[in-house]
Amino acid sequence: MPEDSSPADVAALVEIAAYNARAQAQHDRPVLVPCTGRPQPYAEAVCRLLGCSSLPAICENGVWFYDFAAHRWEMNPAITRGDREVIRDLERWVEIELGPRGCYLQLGKSAAVTIFHVDVSYLEREIVPMLRDLIAGHAWPLRVSMTWTCINCDLAHVSKGSAIDQLIERYRLDPARLAGIGDTLGDLAIRERVAWFGCPANAASELKPHADMVATRALAEGVIDLLNTIG
Repeated sequence: MPEDSSPADVAALVEIAAYNARAQAQHDRPVLVPCTGRPQPYAEAVCRLLGCSSLPAICENGVWFYDFAAHRWEMNPAITRGDREVIRDLERWVEIELGPRGCYLQLGKSAAVTIFHVDVSYLEREIVPMLRDLIAGHAWPLRVSMTWTCINCDLAHVSKGSAIDQLIERYRLDPARLAGIGDTLGDLAIRERVAWFGCPANAASELKPHADMVATRALAEGVIDLLNTIG
């Protein structure tokens, strides 16, 4: 999906959904399992659009597992009550200290904090250093990272990677048969746990050297190219 307000490429998404339907029916190619930093409602919409019912989706950078077929969600068991209190403390600080600066929180997150501002460069230049100093001063178990549009503050022991590890163990998956697709540096955690990894053309330049294939097209069209390669 585009990170900006551009409309989604519906035709390409329909083609991706058709790929997933074939994968589920024929068992001859990898099925799709969304793994996103966005909250559960976004993952639910993607699962519904693409028919992702084989395995739970990973939401909020590993905070939630969402089982679309059963319409149930489970918080990562590594997250403690103390972890959630840290998140609440950081949210309050953002609202009080950064709200007057034009920053605002992403809705729908339970055990992570995502901060937006109309000027993304301002976030990276001014807010990221403030957050890192704050987190270090409180010894909070959080990591700070930039995406194309926002700042993510995630629990240090919870990630896409740790969530993938749990799915591998729970469903007895063979990492040698897993493939992944990603476009941000946070997706290195996927790269480290799969046998094959691809990037669409819009992926972060720092991520592309880690890929087995970089598509010539961006976004959903690039995903189609990657899926056609492995399927």
